[in-house]
Amino acid sequence: MNGETEYAQEYVDVDGDRLGVQVYPDPDRPGAPVVVIWPAMGVRARYYRPLAAALRAEGLAVAVADLRGTGASTPAPSRRSRYGYAELAGDVGAVQEALKPRLDGRTRVLLGHSLGGQAALLHLALHGSDTVDGLALVAVGLPYWRAYPGRRGYGVLPYTQGIAATAALLRVWPGWGFGGRQARGVIRDWAYTARTGRFPHLDGVDTEAAVRAVRTPVLAVSVDDDQYTPHPTMDHLCAKLAAAPVAREHYTVAAAGAPLDHFTWVRAAAPLAARVATFAAGLPAR
Repeated sequence: MNGETEYAQEYVDVDGDRLGVQVYPDPDRPGAPVVVIWPAMGVRARYYRPLAAALRAEGLAVAVADLRGTGASTPAPSRRSRYGYAELAGDVGAVQEALKPRLDGRTRVLLGHSLGGQAALLHLALHGSDTVDGLALVAVGLPYWRAYPGRRGYGVLPYTQGIAATAALLRVWPGWGFGGRQARGVIRDWAYTARTGRFPHLDGVDTEAAVRAVRTPVLAVSVDDDQYTPHPTMDHLCAKLAAAPVAREHYTVAAAGAPLDHFTWVRAAAPLAARVATFAAGLPAR
């Protein structure tokens, strides 16, 4: 692994599927806060090794989960795959439960990137926050076409709905140029947010109302030169968090000391990791 810290590959069984979780060794700090990272659509957990290393350097324990159907999480999406946002939100809870023996008595932070951030937030909205003390959202937004600056939204709407139509026709999204191979339900729910600016009802729950009721502290960080979720899309998401204390920040090229975009911030994450550590330290003691 090119000199980087080794992790233990673990698995959590959910609904006949298997979720891969990379668990890094605890730092030399008894009772260190634990950060569980949830990746972007189609991005494997191993991509987040630089972020995991930066967080561990700040004295935090780290685990990184693969989203259902991605990386070490199996099976790969197929025409038989029926899951969508409701199941992704449930997966967050399943991983928290599996890690419970290592989480008890410690501060727990979910760190979500893009789709992983949506899944983490929806877990809090649909299943409660008993297992989570803080939520860090990095490069997360609703891809609502009206939230994009200038005339970009007029391209976002047909682009997202075209992907959804293709996934519905083929009964799976093949990953042609965007997002990797995905279950059609994930694409359906993602395209709904792009079209309406709202989360869909999930399992009969008014998800928008449930998000408004979330009270977990949130650190929301947009990123310079983000081609998929520019900062207005994160502002649109944060506006839904009516009850949660939200620290809204922006990660700049100057602060990172390196070029940034929707993905490359992970490779220049040391200053951001320090901010997450400060956020974790400021959360109420469990």
